[in-house]
Amino acid sequence: MTTPAHPGRMLFLNIPVVDLERSKAFFAKLGFSFNPKFTDETATCMLVGEQAFVMLLTREKFAEFAKLPLADPTTHTLALYCFSVSSREEVDAVSAAALAAGGTEVDGAEDYGFMYSRSFYDLDGHGWQVMWMDPAAAEQGPEEFAASAQDADARA
Repeated sequence: MTTPAHPGRMLFLNIPVVDLERSKAFFAKLGFSFNPKFTDETATCMLVGEQAFVMLLTREKFAEFAKLPLADPTTHTLALYCFSVSSREEVDAVSAAALAAGGTEVDGAEDYGFMYSRSFYDLDGHGWQVMWMDPAAAEQGPEEFAASAQDADARA
């Protein structure tokens, strides 16, 4: 059973950063762009997909929205953020750009055949994963994709 899509919905993920300009420069090196209409000295809107955005907020601005104290991302993991790219090579390229821009690698590459990813921490200690998934696996689901691959191997 699949859940119907909600075409009018947009995703805005808010994360606190220590130095907004430094964070913008970091993510720009990974290929992200920013909407100037939603950018000021306290926040910027990073474009991730057609309907998905990450709001990078100064810690002070973030605290205006949060009702609980901010956790220290160097000692607590509250979330891991994942975004997809179009190829395995792009996973490696984006990860290399993150490391060159000051990010920290987490455990190297993970290769599941149908899915390939790398993880890193950004300049503020937030965990990110960049991943590629075989389009057939994304369409069929990993179990059905694996079964169809095994059937193809058996016929070969």
